[in-house]
Amino acid sequence: MNSARVLYHMVRADFRERVRRYSFLLTLAGALWVAYGVATEEVWIVVGNGYRGVYNSAWIGMLMAICCSTFLSLAGFYIVKNSVQRDTDTRVGQILAATPMRKDFYTIAKTLSNFAVLACMVGILMVAAVAMQLMRAEAHSFSLWKLWAPFIFFALPTMLLAASAAVLFETLPLLRGGVGNVVYFFIWTAALALGATGLDDPTGLQLLYRSSRQTLHAIDPTDDNNFHFSLTIGGEHAVRTFPWNGIDWTTNVLLIRLAWIAVAVAIAYAASIFFHRFDPARSWFKRRAASVVTPPASAVQESASSQHRSAAHLSSMPQTRSGVPFFRIVAAELRLMLKGKRWWWHLVAAGLAVACLFAPFDAARGGVLVAAWLWPIFVWSPMGSREARHATESLIFSSARALSRQLPAIWSSGVLVALLAGGGVGARLLVHGDIHGFAAWFAGAVFIPTLALALGVWTGGSKAFEAIYIIWWYMGPAHHIPGLDFMGTTPASSNPIPYLIATAFLLIAAYWRRRSRIAYA
Repeated sequence: MNSARVLYHMVRADFRERVRRYSFLLTLAGALWVAYGVATEEVWIVVGNGYRGVYNSAWIGMLMAICCSTFLSLAGFYIVKNSVQRDTDTRVGQILAATPMRKDFYTIAKTLSNFAVLACMVGILMVAAVAMQLMRAEAHSFSLWKLWAPFIFFALPTMLLAASAAVLFETLPLLRGGVGNVVYFFIWTAALALGATGLDDPTGLQLLYRSSRQTLHAIDPTDDNNFHFSLTIGGEHAVRTFPWNGIDWTTNVLLIRLAWIAVAVAIAYAASIFFHRFDPARSWFKRRAASVVTPPASAVQESASSQHRSAAHLSSMPQTRSGVPFFRIVAAELRLMLKGKRWWWHLVAAGLAVACLFAPFDAARGGVLVAAWLWPIFVWSPMGSREARHATESLIFSSARALSRQLPAIWSSGVLVALLAGGGVGARLLVHGDIHGFAAWFAGAVFIPTLALALGVWTGGSKAFEAIYIIWWYMGPAHHIPGLDFMGTTPASSNPIPYLIATAFLLIAAYWRRRSRIAYA
């Protein structure tokens, strides 16, 4: 079997496995929701002092392609970042390791399979763009090239970059877990900020900025002094229109797009350098663990001989009238959450907690609290999924009162972490007599661990919470946006009722899912 045929079947198998997942459907639903927001004029690209382009083929295609490349390059990364780990878990990697397949061939195949999944979503949005043209067109002409060219030259190269980055992160020991999920988010925001520096970013924002600026300046020269470019959702609305006929696809523009494709291919090849080819002996962390855990042969022989000399006797379990108190289970769950955290992690957490108590109040509520409730993200993310990840479900679920004791204990320990991390702000709100602000703060303290618990119980992993929480944290509390600010960082964004209701529904969902898991365990 030649290499091209092997590559095709690897990509095809991965693609078919991915598109059958709920995560694929949820991400696709989110992308279609963005397209719907464009159609209902909830998503805007505002140019200059309240301008937007006339809804023709060029503007509709560019608007939807920009939304596609920005949204899917973030959400799609978390969807496809599990291909290598899945081969490890299913032990397919051991079979592949026994073949003469090269490491770079494997990473290229995984990159292409990731890209196929994301490109499928782009293709669906391209069809949605045609429907958008028929629904919202303000110009009578229709050009399929102008409508789809932004998807081809902007969205697809961006998807290839996200696909190759997912493979690279999976091959780097420090980034294949939760740390990589958070790091990618900040890399994504930095890539979007390239447009502000004048460089052509992968999503095409800078090219659209320059093209629309030139067109608008020719129509309204007085608007140049107040020129700005923003992508808004339900916020600032454009009140004036100007005709824009698309980007001039010059050789220089196309070379820049090809350069981003070359960068994606280079990232895929770089991933092969760190890929261990499913060989445990080549994994640094496993070698280190083995060197620490494995006892010397002499100690093993001495232990075996001592077992022959004396019989082992098990001590009887102590009898207590109170059984196992609930607070002891909470303490045990809290120790499991904090296990493995280094001294510097505790030092930073303590520093943020002290800053919440003694920093200027506005800074503590609007800035320090935002950081204090982001720092324990890897403490909350394993909630509800630790049993599935460590294969201890049969032990935990078969214990007495596993549903009425263990699940509330996990939730209580998560809430306790939130109270300890940001308790200074809550205490100061009570001292100031701001009951409404305290209610918003308390709603955030219970909502965050409840979200982690529900997502962990339902997905059996921590990636869903890490991805959703970091995006929500950035869009809401970090920018103090009312409705999305679940921490109540400002009086204007303090609305505890929706998040208290969401907390109750998430608790019910977590309880129902865990109950069904115990019933079928």
